[in-house]
Amino acid sequence: MTAQSTVVPEAGQEAPPRVFPSLTRTDFVKYQGASGDFHPLHHDEIYARESGFPSVFSVGMLQAGMLATYVTDWLGVEEIRRFKVRFVEQMWPGDELHCSAKVTAVSPEPGGGTRVVAELRALRQNGSPALTGEAEFVLP
Repeated sequence: MTAQSTVVPEAGQEAPPRVFPSLTRTDFVKYQGASGDFHPLHHDEIYARESGFPSVFSVGMLQAGMLATYVTDWLGVEEIRRFKVRFVEQMWPGDELHCSAKVTAVSPEPGGGTRVVAELRALRQNGSPALTGEAEFVLP
């Protein structure tokens, strides 16, 4: 569902929220295969427990990709100019990712278009933050 925005949002405007389905160990392994990160903390239950964790946990870039998909579905993948995230908490098997975005700045772009800056949040289902971030777009 890649949609390009035809209307420039205003400062303070929020994107419709989105909840991604519960993450599974299979999701973790699929992402590891695609990324090449095969650290056993993300797929080996025994190793994760012996390392002091209650279970395997997701590679943070999996959630970052989900958050990027969410915000580019809103404002358009072709228009994104910058995307940054801060990892806050791990995500475990069964966690859902609840994404939200709010426009914090809108300004004219030299040469045409409008620069839109959005604050991003991705919360676990219990309300604790998994990721925070920011994205910039230049809309036509």
